[in-house]
Amino acid sequence: MTDPEFSRPHRLDQIGAGESEVQITADEAERAALSRRFGLKSIDTLNAVYHLRRDAQGVVARGHLSARLTQLCVVTDDPLPAKVEQDFAIRFVPETTSPGEDEVELSEDECDTVFYTGGTIDLGEAAAETMALELDPYPRSPRAAEVLRAAGVKSEEEAEPTKALAGLKDLLTKK
Repeated sequence: MTDPEFSRPHRLDQIGAGESEVQITADEAERAALSRRFGLKSIDTLNAVYHLRRDAQGVVARGHLSARLTQLCVVTDDPLPAKVEQDFAIRFVPETTSPGEDEVELSEDECDTVFYTGGTIDLGEAAAETMALELDPYPRSPRAAEVLRAAGVKSEEEAEPTKALAGLKDLLTKK
């Protein structure tokens, strides 16, 4: 595995009994590398504030992520400014290495889970992944509908069901 573009290793032995705060910021080279990784035109800022505390299963990190970036329209390639302002909760859990070790059970309302090995957790990579999850996967510029229409692509409203599907719809409405 290659090193992440935005790595901020934080040693577990630096996390005391209480809560500690850690702030991280991606520099210009890291933002450019993350832009390439996530297919963005640019990332102007990427910052995260973590509040870390230990618990029985690992480390809980709660905090806030801020990013200013530019995505490209999936239809026109027009630049689209975007921002991410996201509170997060992440649980860093040690990766099990022995076949007989118990698995950690987490309920659906628990934190996102990130596994780690060794004596550090990577706060930078966790921030990068949090940002990526908040991006619009199919950003569209105001011109997108016009360009698609000119290319002959019908909108969902304009598309009619095929005859086979139309018959199925009739059967379903009779039940």
